[in-house]
Amino acid sequence: MKALLIYPEFPDSFWSFKHALKFVGRKAALPPLGLLTIASMLPKTWELRLVDMNVRKLKESDLLWADCVLISAMVVQRQSAKEVIARCNQFNIPVIAGGPLFTEESENFPEVNHIIIGEAEEIFPLFIKDFEVGRATHLYKAPGYSNIQTTPVPRWDIIDMNCYASMPVQFSRGCPFNCDFCDITILFGRRPRVKKSEQMIAELDALWNAGWRGGIFFVDDNFISNKPYLKSTFLPALISWQKSHRKEIYFYTEASINLADDEELMRQMVAAGFNRVFIGIETPEEDGLLSCNKLQNTRRSLRESIKKLQNFGLEVQAGFIVGFDSDTSSIFKRQYEFIQKVGIPTAMVSILQALPGTKLYQRLQAEGRIRGMISGDNVDGTTNIVPKIISSEELSAGYKWLMRYLYTPKHYYQRIYNFLKEYNPKPIRGASLNLRHFMAMMRTFLYLGILGKERFYYWRLLVWILLHRPRLFSIGVTHAIYGYHFRKVSESIR
Repeated sequence: MKALLIYPEFPDSFWSFKHALKFVGRKAALPPLGLLTIASMLPKTWELRLVDMNVRKLKESDLLWADCVLISAMVVQRQSAKEVIARCNQFNIPVIAGGPLFTEESENFPEVNHIIIGEAEEIFPLFIKDFEVGRATHLYKAPGYSNIQTTPVPRWDIIDMNCYASMPVQFSRGCPFNCDFCDITILFGRRPRVKKSEQMIAELDALWNAGWRGGIFFVDDNFISNKPYLKSTFLPALISWQKSHRKEIYFYTEASINLADDEELMRQMVAAGFNRVFIGIETPEEDGLLSCNKLQNTRRSLRESIKKLQNFGLEVQAGFIVGFDSDTSSIFKRQYEFIQKVGIPTAMVSILQALPGTKLYQRLQAEGRIRGMISGDNVDGTTNIVPKIISSEELSAGYKWLMRYLYTPKHYYQRIYNFLKEYNPKPIRGASLNLRHFMAMMRTFLYLGILGKERFYYWRLLVWILLHRPRLFSIGVTHAIYGYHFRKVSESIR
């Protein structure tokens, strides 16, 4: 059996980093972890070929080669996924689909031969058994949440690592919190499940042995969801793993704001090599946090929590939302002022969207306030919700103003200053300037320092860093590159 694994194309979005990748000579931010893991579950006798459409185009020769196609996608990849499926149907190739898009919208894909709903570890082997003897049905639904301690090591050998800026791994699934707009607890449950330490070390060893020496993203939706195991077992093992190599790898992940309440955990994460964490801040308005049941963000100074994380050596990237029922026309300025003061260069601001299956969706549907489907793109300026206090027109106009104001060079570079004044990262052992880093620097000199509209702010930042925080020079340049991408994305919002 010749199995073609296809990952659809991402649109130009906040997290695609499409405009930043050209500086570092990479084609995509991350490879498709789900498909690489599925590849490890396929029969050893099958021939495999993976086409990541964010790296290269899907060719007719790929389709002529394949006996079957396996496709996985997120909601934001919906349009590309539909185009891929249509091409497969033209060639009469059986299509097997899974992942968040098909789990949440399976009824919208009748043209797909076989759909796997939910987590794959338990249900996928049953499907393969049926498929190999020709009796596979249309839908296969996982009986519950899987034991991820059975998840195999991804097949890193079927990708070209040189195409990617980072590599992904997963330590846990699930989140103990219950924010009403979030579908993570629907997809993965509220009881956090973790992999064994030796299992994770085996995955990291596989990456190391494959030659990877760059950053690694722990894709967990809340990395700290099982603090006792993390502190007693996994982080100590990860620290030992780092010490066993001459070059240290840096990690980044997602977590909840209560990480700032645990100094021991922060120290361990930094000692293990973590230097960046994405946190859902959502809004500085207490009423908005209460309305969406984001209770972990209340009864605290969000500004002080963020500052503490930065001081410990963890850069905070954050998500923000406008369009809560309690929001008035002042929310846009309020969000801007908060983001600027706390110094969060990478601030993803979205309009609130109601994802099917969430408590928010159910409530708004009962109120007759749902209109259409979500796009899956966090920063395209769309929503499927009829606002409560401000009009749809005011929400759209305010959002455009906020995004463009945040990412004009003057305001964005000021956030870099505010961030670097607080950031105290641990030096990465074995870090050195290689040819790729040198070429990235040369490209920033050209595209940002000479040709870019931000050139005045760019040179002023570099001089300031050399005078005041010289060891953070590469971090400052990295953020200048990010800013170029974010500005391009914000200018494209209609």
